Amino acid sequence: MNPQRSVRLSKYLARHLRHAPERIGITLDAQGWVSVEELMAAAAHHGFPFSRAELEAVVADNDKQRYTIEADRIRANQGHSVPVDLALPPAVPPAFLFHGTGARNVSVIRREGLRPMTRHAVHLSPDRATATRVGARRGTPVVLTVDAAAMHRAGHGFQVSANGVWLTAAVPTAFLRFPG
Repeated sequence: MNPQRSVRLSKYLARHLRHAPERIGITLDAQGWVSVEELMAAAAHHGFPFSRAELEAVVADNDKQRYTIEADRIRANQGHSVPVDLALPPAVPPAFLFHGTGARNVSVIRREGLRPMTRHAVHLSPDRATATRVGARRGTPVVLTVDAAAMHRAGHGFQVSANGVWLTAAVPTAFLRFPG
């Protein structure tokens, strides 16, 4: 599949598996799953047909491993703005995690900490390089260090998605380290 088609399909999946399934008439179950057949039929009906092979290639080749196919079902691994319970077990985080953001967001984060905004959880990266790539999508990247071990000791819960993204309800400013 050509790279442009792959990107278009990945963005299409993100839009409909994470944010707006109703736009194409699909319904996610409580854990965010939908049948591959239902997704493909709805996409074709709404003018964006794709093959099972294309779908499997996008899922396998996605650099962020955003999606999981399990038997005849597919779901996004995290990042939903629609109500889902990914049924991820609690996890003990590493000592430090990282959050990439744009420079324009730092003053608000200094005051309020990290909040999930329109998503279900705050997304944290296991390494600085990934956080830098995430932050660069929003302008000049700034990487914040999260004292995840201290948060965990203080009773904050963590989960880790299938693609290695760490999730938590919020990160209070006391657990954040800002560069500089």
